[in-house]
Amino acid sequence: MSHRPAPTDIDIHPLIAGRWSSRAYAADKPVAHEDVVALLEAARWAPSAYNVQPWRFVVFEKSADSAAFERAFATLVPFNQSWNANAQVLFAVLADTLTAKGTANPTAAYDAGAAAMALLLQAHAKDLAAHSMSGFDANAFREAFAIPERFTPIAMISVAHHGDAKGLPEALAEREQAPRARLPMGDLAHFGAWTQAG
Repeated sequence: MSHRPAPTDIDIHPLIAGRWSSRAYAADKPVAHEDVVALLEAARWAPSAYNVQPWRFVVFEKSADSAAFERAFATLVPFNQSWNANAQVLFAVLADTLTAKGTANPTAAYDAGAAAMALLLQAHAKDLAAHSMSGFDANAFREAFAIPERFTPIAMISVAHHGDAKGLPEALAEREQAPRARLPMGDLAHFGAWTQAG
């Protein structure tokens, strides 16, 4: 496992502290289909408003259907294509924007994000590298795979076995080893009232 625990201010669960978005993927080492299904099972049990479960995933396994994988890969922005050459699985994360009654679901993207996070945590628990990306052409993806209008593509997640950062371009290799950081707690959480100007 590529071990880079977050320097948290207080102790949190190691699964959460240890999860990070690596870009160093092992070449030519497929992710087992049963592991792909386990990631989806973790996502399936995420919470959602009214238990609507508005998340959907379109899954592309390079070893099972390389042509479909390449069509999905082509929708990534060039920068993300540059470091995903060794990715083995792509998960397109979609949100069903409508309820069963056909009305707008205002929490669809929030709930789909929760399912995606469950998938990412399960990947880390299985010692797989997983990286969530907003950098893809959602319209091109929708067209390439005939996605119905009610489903909004909101992210792409690439998954592979951990690889050597030395195989990345120099700037990305440096970022792979750079200290992990987050905004200070005081910038994120407001207790009892909004305390931040602007």
